[in-house]
Amino acid sequence: MAQKKEVLLTEEGLAKVKEELEQYRTKRRQDVANRLKDAIAQGDLSENAEYDAAKEEQAFVESRIMSLENMVRNAKIIDQDIQNKHFVSVGAKVTIQEIPDGEEETYTIVGSAESDPISGKISNESPIGAELIGKREGETVKVPAPSGTFEFKIISIH
Repeated sequence: MAQKKEVLLTEEGLAKVKEELEQYRTKRRQDVANRLKDAIAQGDLSENAEYDAAKEEQAFVESRIMSLENMVRNAKIIDQDIQNKHFVSVGAKVTIQEIPDGEEETYTIVGSAESDPISGKISNESPIGAELIGKREGETVKVPAPSGTFEFKIISIH
């Protein structure tokens, strides 16, 4: 039997996944069922684009439900209150400074399921996140990117 991969989530992230799962199980599933019912009522299904679209959406919804259930089942909660503030780990909030231009950014390191760079949450599996893990305040990290290597200094870990 294949080993299940842990899904690292904060309490907030797990709550969002559960909320999305509930939406898919109730509203989205019911909406698709109604669309299918309407399409079937139109008659000949062999050339019914609405029926085909509803079936595709049904497959997507069921797939997403399975994915979300798997996330909940394999969730490992990141306790941000007991994070070691001496080095970067999942759950840490890190302020980094780009070298040489000096631009500072603050990110929270989260699991890939919760990643949202626009909200300042980067995955521990992302290039920057992976390079930061295990590093200490004051250390410099080099992050390879398609356009070249970026260098950052860790300013603080909160």
